[in-house]
Amino acid sequence: MKLHIVPARTGMAWVKLGIRAFWRQPMALAALFFMTMASMSLATMVPLVGPAIALALLPSATLAMMVAAAEATQGRFPMPTVLLVAFRTGRQRLRDMLVLGALYAVGFLGVMGLSALIDGGQFAQVYLGGAKLTQEVAQDPAFQSAMWLSMILYLPLSLLFWHAPGLVHWHGVPPVKALFFSIVACVRNFGAFVVYGLGWLGVFLLGGLVVSIVSALLAVAGLAGSAAGGIMVGGAMMLAAMFFTSVVFTFRDCFDPPSTATVHEAPHDKTPPSPPSTPGPL
Repeated sequence: MKLHIVPARTGMAWVKLGIRAFWRQPMALAALFFMTMASMSLATMVPLVGPAIALALLPSATLAMMVAAAEATQGRFPMPTVLLVAFRTGRQRLRDMLVLGALYAVGFLGVMGLSALIDGGQFAQVYLGGAKLTQEVAQDPAFQSAMWLSMILYLPLSLLFWHAPGLVHWHGVPPVKALFFSIVACVRNFGAFVVYGLGWLGVFLLGGLVVSIVSALLAVAGLAGSAAGGIMVGGAMMLAAMFFTSVVFTFRDCFDPPSTATVHEAPHDKTPPSPPSTPGPL
């Protein structure tokens, strides 16, 4: 397994490929994303450990969207069974994905715990859905400090787990090594990921503008209210599904294709649009 160093412009190619792949199977990919989010929401209802279980499911949910995007890119209809892809590829891979999920839950809860040292846990309670965000709370300096600290700490956590599900699933890399290789790949391709992030920021801003215009037109026509709310939620879900669809392309271009991956799950369906330069061993 080798790490590829890609040009910064590849980040924009990842954005375009994600959007293109989504529109090949928009209903299927949007439905799969909704089902992953619904599954995690249901998990939060488990007493005491619900939020931790939901967090532990996120790497598996990310992997499911990666596999579904690969299916769509190859012209196949991603079936709902891809949601269970992390749990039906052998006992060892299942164990590794469970360990990866547990590590993510511990890491995320650790970030929330550190933020609680600043504001007494207000931000953690709001973020995890246990408290209502009021204007008074949002304007509290301690709450704002806890929010910024959480955002700063979440960035390295996100980089650690960005490629990890794909490395465990397609390359059979142990969880801890997968975390190391993931953050190394993100740091070595920092320019591409900056462009990738800025590209998606632009897409989300443009999407928000479109939704605002549509909502305003509905208000003029006297159809505001529930219709506008539904459009906003639907638009946000669609944009989020597009974003998760693009993740597989970042993985595909950063690493060599797995030598033993099955055809229907392989992320390397075709030659990357921007050939990687200066490949080097991890």
